[in-house]
Amino acid sequence: MKLKMRFCTGALLAPFLMAAFISPAGAQATRTWISGVGDDANPCSRTAPCKTWAGAISKTAAGGEIDALDPGGFGALTITKPITLDGGGGQVASVLVAGTNGLVVATTGATDIVIIRNLRLDGLSQPTTGGLNGILIVAGANVRLENLDIFGFSTFGVQVNATSSVNLTVDNVTISAGPNATATGGGISMTTTSGMASADIGNTRIYGTHPALQGRAKSVWSVHDSDLSFNGVAVKALEAGSTINLSHCQLNNNATAVQSVSGSIIRVTGSTLRENGTAFDANGGALLSDSQNDADGNGTNGAATGSTTKL
Repeated sequence: MKLKMRFCTGALLAPFLMAAFISPAGAQATRTWISGVGDDANPCSRTAPCKTWAGAISKTAAGGEIDALDPGGFGALTITKPITLDGGGGQVASVLVAGTNGLVVATTGATDIVIIRNLRLDGLSQPTTGGLNGILIVAGANVRLENLDIFGFSTFGVQVNATSSVNLTVDNVTISAGPNATATGGGISMTTTSGMASADIGNTRIYGTHPALQGRAKSVWSVHDSDLSFNGVAVKALEAGSTINLSHCQLNNNATAVQSVSGSIIRVTGSTLRENGTAFDANGGALLSDSQNDADGNGTNGAATGSTTKL
């Protein structure tokens, strides 16, 4: 009788003991890894990395991080949950696309944070027609771009064209367009149909674009300590409802440095505007300047419509 009872107890415990060693189906890791020699069939662990962003994101928990182990082209991706993409330091982790967007941000949470850093995004504009947008943001509460090199895209390096409020932070980013950039393409463009699209842009260089910054309806910009030189139009308020504040920026050697439109506001403080075809083009909008701006050697300086007021 004692032997029978011992056997029954072991039989009952066996399924529970087995379950303790089996991971739940579909479990996602907080941190996953990709490699140029990885495989998307892998679990995306440090020792068995995946090959692409798309392969890793389904195995990464919301709020988690995907890290690149080594150089590689890791493919296009649509981001639908809060996450960090990190290409690492001292290597070439990149996204290479032609005829499509590089990264699309489409998260829906009111507090979602998407961080994209340490990457090169190449639109492959030579000899093809190039990629469309390096980064397209159609929805995303908070998007942070850090230490990026974006080049060769025929539409925009970064475009916010959203249906809800977006807070965009850009730090230490370089953007240059490809030779097939369109007349409306360029560096960064923002608009939304609901709420407000806001940007804080610092330590950033945009060149060879048209325009470098394009403000559309319901967009508010704070741009500081950045170089917006050698563009068609450096800063353009394309639509009413755009407010762009520039401080301590370089706007040199552009066809037009600053151009507003009726219903928009552009403020320029403590900045340098040299060797442009036209420095200030109010074009019916409010274009405000302070006495600390340095406008010299331009084909036409133009005129601001008023001065900024220090509180």
